[in-house]
Amino acid sequence: MAKVFVSTFPFCRTSKIAFDVLQSNGHEVVINPLGRKMKPSEVLDHARDFDALIAGTEDLTDLVTNSKSLKLISRVGVGLDSVPLELCREKEVAVAYTPDAVSPAVSELALSLIVDAMRKVTYADREIRKGEWTRPYGERIGGATIGILGFGRIGKRVASHLLGYLPKEILVCDLLDQKDSILLLNELASNLSQVNRGLGKNWGTTTIKQVSLESLLKKSDAITIHVPLTAETKNLINYKNMALMKPNAVLINTARGGIVNENDLFNILKENLISAAAMDVFEEEPYKGPLCELENVILTQHMGSCSNDCREDMEREAAENVVGFFSGGRWERVV
Repeated sequence: MAKVFVSTFPFCRTSKIAFDVLQSNGHEVVINPLGRKMKPSEVLDHARDFDALIAGTEDLTDLVTNSKSLKLISRVGVGLDSVPLELCREKEVAVAYTPDAVSPAVSELALSLIVDAMRKVTYADREIRKGEWTRPYGERIGGATIGILGFGRIGKRVASHLLGYLPKEILVCDLLDQKDSILLLNELASNLSQVNRGLGKNWGTTTIKQVSLESLLKKSDAITIHVPLTAETKNLINYKNMALMKPNAVLINTARGGIVNENDLFNILKENLISAAAMDVFEEEPYKGPLCELENVILTQHMGSCSNDCREDMEREAAENVVGFFSGGRWERVV
């Protein structure tokens, strides 16, 4: 059977199900021994002679370029920006992923960061730890305009979660025409409004519509990012675009590092051109950059997928993709 190297970290932290799936099907498994995200050269050194790789967000270009034995990359997660897909196609390396398992955890984290940034929860926590007590005022989602940049699996879940908060508007920016999904969400918002009126509460109805990026930036009180990292989205949210945002607006990125230009974000926040930001993803991880100096930014550790249930599902599905590929069974093929 196959030799499988696991480069993603963490792996099987709270459950051994994924490891057992591989081992019970006869595969030899070696797990990342470094206890952190691996660098491209480290992935190559450790996985060069393996048949399959279970990967996180590590850059796999060196491995795919130099390995003569690699047959399958199985991503724990949905993003494929770290996988050189054209090179994999040329070298006949199959690529699999786990597109659905991650969505619940990432969408909930994005929503919690919107609330945190708008209501200044983390900021208040820091004040108390410094012996201060100003009781900072913030903004509510209810009655606000929330922008969603990217309306795939996660963006749609965020929108559905938001409806219960009764924002005034949800603005969607996406390359694809999302009218069918938006129609369904508007129907759901209307039904929710009818339920509220039945309870004697006239709290209004949320409207959802698709807009341009410029309109999203100018009109939103909070913007949450859910697009992949590509050549087109690299540095998409830069100083020029962030300067279009409202002074009270907050920016949330749980998608990929590199979509938001980190140096530009630092300057925007330092100049108080927007109220706050929350960043779960960075160009280089672990992050040690200048955003750590600022009080009006929330920094988390690329933990969008890190709920126990979703992480277990992602790892198990990635392992099942390996088993399915080498046994001729079911797996989620990308390339």
